[in-house]
Amino acid sequence: MLKRLYDATMRLADHPKAIWWLALVSFVESSFFPIPPDILMIPMILARPNRAWLIAGVALVFSVLGGLLGYAIGAFAFDSIGRPILEAAGKADAMTEFNTRFNDVGFWAVLIAGVTPFPYKVITIMSGWTAMPLPTFIVTSIVARAIRFYVVAGLLYAFGEPIRDFIERRLGLVFTVFVVLLIGGFIVAKNL
Repeated sequence: MLKRLYDATMRLADHPKAIWWLALVSFVESSFFPIPPDILMIPMILARPNRAWLIAGVALVFSVLGGLLGYAIGAFAFDSIGRPILEAAGKADAMTEFNTRFNDVGFWAVLIAGVTPFPYKVITIMSGWTAMPLPTFIVTSIVARAIRFYVVAGLLYAFGEPIRDFIERRLGLVFTVFVVLLIGGFIVAKNL
C-alpha cells in the first residue's frame, strides 16, 4: 500500500497543478500522511529550477499549517484521533514517558523532527497533547521546516539532477548528524 501511495504522490509532480498538490501533501504530511513533501519537491524543482524558492516556500507554509492541525489533534482529539495515528506509527508505548519530558525539551523535539527523517506528525500531535506553548511550536516549526525545505531547494537549484540521489538517500542522515552535533555543542558549551 505504501508503494502505491508513493507512486501516486510521484505522479502528482507532473500534474499541471503540481504546486497545489504540493501544498496539500505538505499540509497532510504534518498531521497524518506518511509520504513527505520532498517526494514532490524534488522532481518539481528539477523540472523548473527557477521556481525552487517558490516550491520550498509553498512546502514550508503548508507544512506549518498542517502542523497546526496536528497540534489541534493532539490538544482536542488525542484519544479519538491522535492516539490511533501514533499507534499506527509505532509510538504508542512511549507516549506516557514522552509526555512527562516533552515540554522540557519541546523546542528541540520540534526542531529535530522538523529537519530529520523522524515523523514530524508525531511531534505535532504530541505538542498539542502536552500543551506546548503555541508560539514556541509555531516558531520552531517555521525554523525547522524552512531549514529542511530550503536546503533541499538550494541543493537542487545549485547542483540539479546529480544531487538528487544524495538528497533522496543521505540528506536525512546529514540532517540527523547536524542536529546531534548541534545539541552536543550546546551540551559541551553548557558544561564548560
